[in-house]
Amino acid sequence: MKNSLIALLQCSLIDLGERCGISTSRDFKTVTVRVEHEGLSFLTISLANFGKDFQKSLDQGFVGSNQFAGFQRTGGLPRFLGGFLRQVFTLSGDRLLDVPSIAAIQAIRQITLMWAKIDLQCSPERMQAAFDKYLEIEQDIRHYDYTLSNDVTKSPVLQDRTLADRFQRVGRLLWAELFTLCDEDIAKGRVVPKHGGGATADRRSGNGKYDPTLWTTRLENVFPFWEHLFPNQGTSCVPRYEDVIFRSPGTEIPVKVIMVPKTLKTPRIIAMEPTEMQYMQQGILRVMNRRIREVDISRNLICSDSQLPNQVAAKKGSMDGTLATLDLSEASDRVSNQHVRLLLANHRFLREAVDATRSRKADVQGRTIRLAKFASMGSALCFPMEALVFMTVVFVGIEEKLNRRLTIKDVQSLYGSVRVYGDDIIVPVDYVQSVLQALETFGFRVSIDKSFWTGKFRESCGKDYYDGHDVSIVKVRSRLAENRRDTRELERTVSLRNHMFHGGFVPPLHGWTHALKGLFLSL
Repeated sequence: MKNSLIALLQCSLIDLGERCGISTSRDFKTVTVRVEHEGLSFLTISLANFGKDFQKSLDQGFVGSNQFAGFQRTGGLPRFLGGFLRQVFTLSGDRLLDVPSIAAIQAIRQITLMWAKIDLQCSPERMQAAFDKYLEIEQDIRHYDYTLSNDVTKSPVLQDRTLADRFQRVGRLLWAELFTLCDEDIAKGRVVPKHGGGATADRRSGNGKYDPTLWTTRLENVFPFWEHLFPNQGTSCVPRYEDVIFRSPGTEIPVKVIMVPKTLKTPRIIAMEPTEMQYMQQGILRVMNRRIREVDISRNLICSDSQLPNQVAAKKGSMDGTLATLDLSEASDRVSNQHVRLLLANHRFLREAVDATRSRKADVQGRTIRLAKFASMGSALCFPMEALVFMTVVFVGIEEKLNRRLTIKDVQSLYGSVRVYGDDIIVPVDYVQSVLQALETFGFRVSIDKSFWTGKFRESCGKDYYDGHDVSIVKVRSRLAENRRDTRELERTVSLRNHMFHGGFVPPLHGWTHALKGLFLSL
């Protein structure tokens, strides 16, 4: 596998070097030597860090002395990929060229970041560190929950007693109409549940998920099992009522916290929900998604039907510098259940439905803990709830900058300039500092390496732009297929080739084609 990835990197260096008119032979020698000593972590970690530092250099307009650690320099620039870098920065690295090469910018990003999210197993030490971080975040959330209700706000103009009061007031302004409609749907029994395709904590899959034997007393209080477990109320179903086992809060199955590959540096933490919880979460999600599309504010701020609005805003920000792209670390794991409860406080039916379908405990490496977070990735309601919470905090920050109470007209005036998709946030540059402060105050962590607002580089929702030019790259998501029986990797390798083609790697830049063609012939 390592040899095939190195061959792919060699071809990409040659092709991109030809595009920019430079030789990359010394760059490839550096790669081979370092991979020999560091293994694939050079591709997945060291090169990825190089790429992140390059992006921050674009954003700040110069190469900092603390950037590109581990790479030797000539003048102010790293020797590695120096031919490309000299088409972007001055030799001293103290500033960007007046007209930096867009091709060189994309080439550097392609070479360094294409391996960052390859589907490979982390070391046991890194996996354990991720579990430890999960538990640490739980303690952080409890600390910020305390500050929500006890820290007095410092703005007499806004007249809120605590952070919780401010958060709740701004949330009412933004989401009252949305939540009222969702409340009505739940009260009138319009929730249609369904099973998701993911794994569950109780290890039921396929048709096994439809076996109606488990329910919880919390669900029963909001969603009676006789309305939601059975397809009809015919006599053939009656004997099965006695088979249903109701679990009290103390005996509910906890979510099972597991890891899935993300990068070799850090795995992704997700949580598998119990079948009955996932089943009803999907029903509430249907209601919320439908209403989000119908309500003017939510449709313009958080609608998840398309990533295009975020991408368009990122492109605009790269051209005129008016919009910033912000990214959060451990985003979903830092959303507190108290955040959600505050938002839903005035909407009884929606509040009770969301609370009943939220798992309260988690199994972390055999240890059961009570959760302070709302939910990890794996819950069907994680994505919409985090978007609602993040957007509320964003407008808390905007209101702080305005130094007066937010109005509906203020919100409407920012349509197209403020947007949240998952943990990708768009805000006007004028409000960046106050929004950053608000996010930190409410317990979130902004990923500075992936947030941009000062230069001409922006990234959001899988698209990257420099000065209006698309400099997005093709990423290797998995190891390359080694034989014809390796069907999953073979399918991904074909997908990679297709993405390369659509990404512009076509004749005369045909090294990628030759590398993958040789790979297929050897299978």
